[in-house]
Amino acid sequence: MYKILTLNNISVSGLERLPRDRYEIASEIQHPDAVLLRSFKMHDWEIPPTLKAVGRAGAGVNNIPVDKMSAKGIVVFNAPGANANAVKELVLGCMLGTARNLFPAWAYAQGLKGTDAEISKQVEAGKKQFVGMELVNRTVGVIGLGAIGVKVANAAQALGMQVVGYDPNITVRNAWQLSSSVKQALSVEDVLSQCEFVTVHVPLLDATRHLINAERLRNARKGLFILNFSREGIVEDTAVCEAIKAGKVKGYICDFPTNLLLNHEKVTVLPHLGASTEEAEENCAIMVADQVRDYLEFGTVRNSVNFPDMEMPRAEGFRLLVVNANVPHMIERISSAIAKGGLNIINMVNKSRGELACTLVDVGNVIPQTVVESISAVEGVLTVRTL
Repeated sequence: MYKILTLNNISVSGLERLPRDRYEIASEIQHPDAVLLRSFKMHDWEIPPTLKAVGRAGAGVNNIPVDKMSAKGIVVFNAPGANANAVKELVLGCMLGTARNLFPAWAYAQGLKGTDAEISKQVEAGKKQFVGMELVNRTVGVIGLGAIGVKVANAAQALGMQVVGYDPNITVRNAWQLSSSVKQALSVEDVLSQCEFVTVHVPLLDATRHLINAERLRNARKGLFILNFSREGIVEDTAVCEAIKAGKVKGYICDFPTNLLLNHEKVTVLPHLGASTEEAEENCAIMVADQVRDYLEFGTVRNSVNFPDMEMPRAEGFRLLVVNANVPHMIERISSAIAKGGLNIINMVNKSRGELACTLVDVGNVIPQTVVESISAVEGVLTVRTL
């Protein structure tokens, strides 16, 4: 029986992927094999010695101490792309709302008072201050062409916009999904210099922190609208506010309220709504629950942020999973321990990612505890499990 601890409310659709005859699931449970969470901050959370996997029902993992998990041989999963459509629709909605000045116009309408006739006069007198523009033939730059960025680019093009994309690390899979009419930009500066709207869809890393900053905004196209529905910190808020004051940036729309941004007349802030749809929450929960289950039962790794992707068909025999530091001679030592235990290897796969490596081995007979102990004693081995 596997024990699953939930640190946030997880969609029932996801929890139902874990059969109750094999999984015990609770928000308070001792000695968990895996944790499922959404926004719970784990950095000060005490990691149980039994923990084997962490599943984040969402894309970002800033709330998870990934390095600590890696050091203990614990896999961390996320759900990239599961909320892509939700974020895409919010970005498009905010682009449309900004282009037509819907947010300040709504606020203006809420403040109207008087008789219906008086309100009608106020409407006719005031509406000219909310004259907007149409998106057709406007240029939008999409920085980051992952699952979300590709959907945003394709949908913006379907609205009749000219689309410029930038992502030096675009995957082959995402490149196939991206419309061939999307124009390639050579840099962030290239995007900012030619687009009327710019939307960012990149993870928050050291390399992407303040990706849009004062220096880059100095050479941006005048009248630029910036949208950030990725992570706080990717856009330098102070620099954007200064650029608005200087007349370079026309508006900023983001999902991350701060005291600096609140009540700024040219800034629209939302309460982190990017993935806040029933469908996205269900998709994320289902994806991450499936990934955690496949890892616990079969050693399969998909969509991990710290482990290599790894999968091996299982037709017969008994399976062993080893997680270790990515150093020389590990396969040799693992194979030697298996041989000394009188076991014949049927199939084996070894994958590495950075400082970590994983090995799946299928053998013909029951794996003795002595083999597990022998491999566990090897310097650099983090975890050993029989499956």
